[in-house]
Amino acid sequence: MGPTGGASRPGRFFGVYLLYCLNPRHRGRVYVGFTVNPARRVQQHNGGRRKGGAWRTSGRGPWEMVLIVHGFPSAVAALRFEWAWQHPQASRRLAHVGPRLRGEATFAFHLRVLAHMLRAPPWARLPLTLRWLRADFRQDLCPPPPPHVPLAFGPPPPRALAPRRRAVDTESELEHDAETHCTLCARVLQDEEDPLCCPHPGCSLRAHVICLAEEFLQEEPGQLLPLEGQCPGCKNSLLWGDLIWLCRMGTEEEEEDSELEEEHWTDMLEI
Repeated sequence: MGPTGGASRPGRFFGVYLLYCLNPRHRGRVYVGFTVNPARRVQQHNGGRRKGGAWRTSGRGPWEMVLIVHGFPSAVAALRFEWAWQHPQASRRLAHVGPRLRGEATFAFHLRVLAHMLRAPPWARLPLTLRWLRADFRQDLCPPPPPHVPLAFGPPPPRALAPRRRAVDTESELEHDAETHCTLCARVLQDEEDPLCCPHPGCSLRAHVICLAEEFLQEEPGQLLPLEGQCPGCKNSLLWGDLIWLCRMGTEEEEEDSELEEEHWTDMLEI
């Protein structure tokens, strides 16, 4: 299996969080937002608009980030999740979720929406982690998250650095790499293609994304995105999300000012 919820995972961090207001005058209010840096983002919220916080949280702190959902493959995927969580009544994928009930606390309502979101497509097939940053706020979700979504506690671990690809030293190795074939279809892997590789030591699996996806989906023919499968080489169980993360590590650029992206989208969503 892939990394657990507490393990450090390579690649950029995209999360959607839930803030809870501790101010006695506004206690019980919540706020849903997107972040690439949870610790910095909560400081911005508590610092007000001048520190980069949202206008809906400005002057109403202190705010506590009590949980975060992370593991999204891109900022766009996380932002779509954020929007649906903020506007469940407007999301066609959440039409089955009823409105807030009379007497239902805002916090409880948002947890109810989240529970259904984690079970609804397309989010139900993403390699997400549900992380409680404040264990004393933890509540069991109903329905519970899918089996492949781990439950974690505490701050997210530091982002793992992508390992450097081994340099090729000899002409024979260069020729061998130039003629690397897909393990499944036997076609040559082109230079512009980033094959999926098994992370287990000693396994030589290198495959086209579509070839391995088809292999994993043999038992789920009606789906487009795999959740997990057995490596055709070493027979170990692999999470699809972990394979995609590993594939992206070698080509992913470092973020320069990721919070700028966050603030831009936050402002757009609040208009």
